Amino acid sequence: MWKQAQSLFAEEEYEEEEYSQDNLLDDAQNLCNLSPTQRLYAFAACVLAGFLCMFLSTIVFAIPIKFAVLFTFGNMLAVGSTGFLMGAARQFQMMFDSVRIYATTIYIGFVVLALICALWIHSKLLTILAIFCEICALIW
Repeated sequence: MWKQAQSLFAEEEYEEEEYSQDNLLDDAQNLCNLSPTQRLYAFAACVLAGFLCMFLSTIVFAIPIKFAVLFTFGNMLAVGSTGFLMGAARQFQMMFDSVRIYATTIYIGFVVLALICALWIHSKLLTILAIFCEICALIW
């Protein structure tokens, strides 16, 4: 069984090399191909980085700008990490599916609103309220 699988992979690699063109688009497509192990490592790295940012945001809770930026960035990293497992196109399809379109729209809206409240309005209360709504939309 193992030898059959190896021969199939060897034949596929030979066929790919035979038909590949020196084309910029082909090179770009080959750069985006990740092995399952690489996808798992990238997923774990993004989730850990996202949780680290969210944890660090609780340390700077009193400063709304740093809190909102760190928390929102960490939240987006954690949500985007699943793109490594299923692919970005499929994740966007699932996020904007007719069942999830409302939750996705509300989530993105509150992400933007939290950043606006923190960066331009400088309101702690509005920032925390927007982040609370962001979390609720994410859970929904």
